[in-house]
Amino acid sequence: MKQTRRNFLMSSAVFAGGATIGLGGFPTSARAETMMTGVSYLPPSYKALSFGSAGFVDRLNASDAVAVDYYDSGKLLKADEQLPALRSGTIDFMFHTSSYITRSTPILGITGLPGIVEELHRNPGRLAAGTPLFDLINEELAKEDLYMVSMMGNILEPEYLWSTVASPIGSIDEMAGRKIRVVGFEATQVAEGFGAAAVRIPSSELYLALQRGTVDAAVANISTIIGRSLQEQLGTVYKLPITAYGIGLFTTLKRWEAMSDAEKAAFTDAGKWLDENGANEANNTIYPNEFWPMIEAAGLQVVEPSEEDLARLAEAAQAVQEAWIAEVGEETGRRAIALAMGQDA
Repeated sequence: MKQTRRNFLMSSAVFAGGATIGLGGFPTSARAETMMTGVSYLPPSYKALSFGSAGFVDRLNASDAVAVDYYDSGKLLKADEQLPALRSGTIDFMFHTSSYITRSTPILGITGLPGIVEELHRNPGRLAAGTPLFDLINEELAKEDLYMVSMMGNILEPEYLWSTVASPIGSIDEMAGRKIRVVGFEATQVAEGFGAAAVRIPSSELYLALQRGTVDAAVANISTIIGRSLQEQLGTVYKLPITAYGIGLFTTLKRWEAMSDAEKAAFTDAGKWLDENGANEANNTIYPNEFWPMIEAAGLQVVEPSEEDLARLAEAAQAVQEAWIAEVGEETGRRAIALAMGQDA
């Protein structure tokens, strides 16, 4: 029987009872390993992002303690369904981009704050597992019964502004009046602050949206561009570091605390590999050696921001940061920003 979201959710009670699902979708006797179900909505075409998640799953599955039932590409749960499913115990772990869930988990907004993301990107040691910033994030997530095993060691290269041939954008002034696709709240604030109309469109629908002129441009990481072949519909990339995101590996605190020592060790070992290799492989190998040459080959014009525009972004970033601080709390917000900037908190 083909596994679908419907029969998966119906069979969750079987998992809760301690059985596993064998071939054909029928309960079997328990295996020596604990069966854990994990998900990601990202497809393998997102090579730079799936490298880390696939490597983690392979290593976790190779342990003697855990067997993994893993679904990528939204095959089991769509992006917006993952967090509710994790909280309900329907799945055991998930990979999720931080920008999609900052409204539900505001502390993760630190990974997307303009004026902060460049510093985090250039200094991967500040967000690695076990660092003060990583631990602060988990302190806040624990209040919502969430536990972050890893953020792949760092955020990814900042999200820039990619525009069509018909509506090229090469400066902040040219953003005014344009329809710009965004995902995160932080990017929305920046785009609207510069006079653009922010439009939320899933990456799976972005190709047609650009082709049809539904939007003039998109704030996106290069993984989204290459993973969805969006370079075919684009003419200019304006490298203004508007926002960024990380790929977090999450479980619930309750699930983490319920794991046996062997299961925790398997998770920790696989998570250590993810932390050391996930973002590092994307940022330092795949992006510069494969993806940016593909952008050049596609003929896109690459525009570096002027000093004036960078100063305007820095000024706009202050308001975004203050809004975020008000949301997460004065002490927590200022401490997180200080740690992200390499300052003593």
